[in-house]
Amino acid sequence: MLKQLKIALIMLGIFTVITGVIYPLFITGIAQAFFHHQANGSLIEENGTVVGSELIGQPFSDPKYFWGRLSATAPFPYNAAASSGSNYGPSNPELLAAVQARIDALKAVDPDNTAPIPVDLVTASGSGLDPEISIAAAEYQVARVARYRGLAEAEVEILVTKCTEGRQLGILGEPRVNVLKLNLALDALK
Repeated sequence: MLKQLKIALIMLGIFTVITGVIYPLFITGIAQAFFHHQANGSLIEENGTVVGSELIGQPFSDPKYFWGRLSATAPFPYNAAASSGSNYGPSNPELLAAVQARIDALKAVDPDNTAPIPVDLVTASGSGLDPEISIAAAEYQVARVARYRGLAEAEVEILVTKCTEGRQLGILGEPRVNVLKLNLALDALK
């Protein structure tokens, strides 16, 4: 029995080194060599300072910026350490109150906009961290952002088009706009 225990402990040590040290270092090396940007969080830098990640939404409430999806994370919005959805059903009063509050906020900053509000502007994603909005959600906000920035709507629409990402691999998902990238492009204009 001691002989088998000794073999088991040796095998445990060998596999711990292989799977716990060698394999992670090998994969990390490959990621750093071939996917450096992605392996380091897809961070966006502005003037040498990290301003965010392409993968995590940020709260924008100033009317001169495009607004992203709501965040369901706690204890504060877009908390990457607490990625989760709200789990509220469509008839839950708390979800309905959050949706109504967002509708009221959108109408307060753009009272002349009578277009239907895209659903992704009033609901959270499953992760609560979605950095992107639909093209319809971006187009809904173009007039407001242009007015608050003193720009022509055509200029803002051009930026939306430039910041639009197509379907992944040409077939997966829907075209979308990364809110942080779009807002940084706006800031670069003025």
